[in-house]
Amino acid sequence: MTMTADDNAALRAKIAMLTARNAALEEEKRHYQWLAESTTDLISRHARDGTFLYASQAARDLLGYEPDELIGVSAYQLFHPADLNDLLNKSPQVYYNDGFYQQTYRFRAKAGHYVWFETTSRTRRDASTGELIDILCVSRDVGRRIHAEATRERLAQVVESTTDYVLFLGPNQHVFSANEAARRCFSLPKDAMQVALNRLYQASSLTLLKDVVFPAVERYGSWSGELEMRGSSASVPVLSVVLAHRSRGAEPGHFALINRDISARKAAEAQARRHQEQIAHANRLAAAGELASNIAHEINQPLGAIANYTSGALFMCQQTPELPAKALQLPLSRINEQVQRLAQRLRHMRSFVRKRSHRVRPIALDDVVIAACQLCDWQYKQAAIQLLQQLPHGLPRIYADPIALEQVIVNLLLNALTASREYPGANQVVLHAHKSNSRQVTLTVEDQGPGIPPEHRNIIFDAFFTTRDEGLGMGLAISHSLMESMGGALTLNPKGTFSGASFDIILRAEASRGSDPYAPAGT
Repeated sequence: MTMTADDNAALRAKIAMLTARNAALEEEKRHYQWLAESTTDLISRHARDGTFLYASQAARDLLGYEPDELIGVSAYQLFHPADLNDLLNKSPQVYYNDGFYQQTYRFRAKAGHYVWFETTSRTRRDASTGELIDILCVSRDVGRRIHAEATRERLAQVVESTTDYVLFLGPNQHVFSANEAARRCFSLPKDAMQVALNRLYQASSLTLLKDVVFPAVERYGSWSGELEMRGSSASVPVLSVVLAHRSRGAEPGHFALINRDISARKAAEAQARRHQEQIAHANRLAAAGELASNIAHEINQPLGAIANYTSGALFMCQQTPELPAKALQLPLSRINEQVQRLAQRLRHMRSFVRKRSHRVRPIALDDVVIAACQLCDWQYKQAAIQLLQQLPHGLPRIYADPIALEQVIVNLLLNALTASREYPGANQVVLHAHKSNSRQVTLTVEDQGPGIPPEHRNIIFDAFFTTRDEGLGMGLAISHSLMESMGGALTLNPKGTFSGASFDIILRAEASRGSDPYAPAGT
């Protein structure tokens, strides 16, 4: 059969088309080969028994194997034993059903360690017979994600099991999730939670949260402080930490509120304060006992004056019965003055020894120093030791409880008197004060006694430490605690003016005009 020119042309065109199609297919094949070799995921092809038929270059980076090393190796041999059973259980579904599955498992690298893989697989079958040809897999390293998920799971377990009340708040300021402790304490539902804050927090704390805490957390990321929550039967004091969610993808306005019940701590603190007040009261009673002669002198002096003026007035009345009442004005005025003086001294002593709670407020330091010195004055005179006050004018008012501060000064004065009584040349005890900085005043009590031995300086404020046979060792310990409760301090000054003991009473002072009222003391 002879081909015409038209037939030859058609044949050449068909050959050209097939050649172009083959070239395109080859180009597409090279393109897909390049994609398979360039991707960071491991592209692999397997026989039905899991044998590697092909592995991409990513095997080198992910597992440490050259691709050729994996050819002919069964992937099942490299599975972690704990994960292989799961795959084998899925095999019938993979091989005989849709042939598509995804699994996360551990795969052994060449160095012997295991890599967390997430593999997406699909079977390829003969179109006419349905016979399995091979299995195509795309695997990626998800170790970082697995570890992150495990960390989140552990944290979630900790949050769920902690006794703190953990609340998660959405942008609408409603609690959408809470841990078990919070659900149990506040009777919250476990699912579909949308609880308003006013159900959980007292009104004052709710105002603080909305006006101060949330704006601060939005700006700085966190806030901590004390709040009051609504318990089933009573208010629950809590130490709260409020955090803003600022992780990637987190919507604004989400907060976590971690609330620790501090009821027990508050009760313990109140009990400790009561114990401290009781001990301080006992210490004042003991000090009053030591000051018995001074108290007797303070009372006896005005009583003697009253007796003298009364006797004089009675004598005048007996001698001159018709004496007008105006003539008795002077002795009666003197009697009234002494009665007022006696009443004032008795009120001061009663205030000093009575049981009471501390009330820190701004007071004048001079008044407290004078009152303390008056209590000890008679004993100092009996011991022939001079008690000198050297307080400069213009000192700012200080923050203290006047009776507690007076107790501290009296304790130090009595200790100084005891140290000076039998020590040669110790004839003075001096109180002097100075303004340490804009928010602090220091009152110093110094004596000329033997001083504090170096080995005792670190334990002198310990309870029950004493060098006196009759001492209880509580005066300095109580004084130290009292100063701390007032926001001040009591310290031993190793560089005193005299050779004896020198103690510094450090007190908070009112801010001077023009200074920053919010600056901390000591700045």
